[in-house]
Amino acid sequence: MVGRLAKEMMTSTDSNALYGFIAKDNEQIIGAVFFTRMVFENSINAFLLSPMAIRTEHQGKGVGRKLINFGLETLKKDGVELVLTYGDPHFYSKVGFSVVTEKILPAPLPLTMPEGWLAQSLRGDKIKPIAGKSHCVKALNDPELW
Repeated sequence: MVGRLAKEMMTSTDSNALYGFIAKDNEQIIGAVFFTRMVFENSINAFLLSPMAIRTEHQGKGVGRKLINFGLETLKKDGVELVLTYGDPHFYSKVGFSVVTEKILPAPLPLTMPEGWLAQSLRGDKIKPIAGKSHCVKALNDPELW
């Protein structure tokens, strides 16, 4: 499923709405993370972290954290203000994400596990509520992913 999503993301997403990063061990890819543009009605420069994958034998060794942190630093340098993700709060809190509600930041589709809706300000300020709807890239616009 992650492989199919990543392939669709790379082929259907405009290049200025997509960041992709890989981790390698020698010449073997051992991890990958994508960040895609999230559009809110208030025009904040936001991206969504998804999907993220680390080869099983490399999990628990800090590869994912390093990969995410590298991506976040790159996005910050490029002026991105807010990054969201939908996943395990225990893992993503290790790289600065905090649980938010849909009242604070509306999700693009209904969430089946609202406790997994997470965000991080790259400006270092408190996340302020955003009114209105949000939209994600085409590849993530699938209710089964949410």
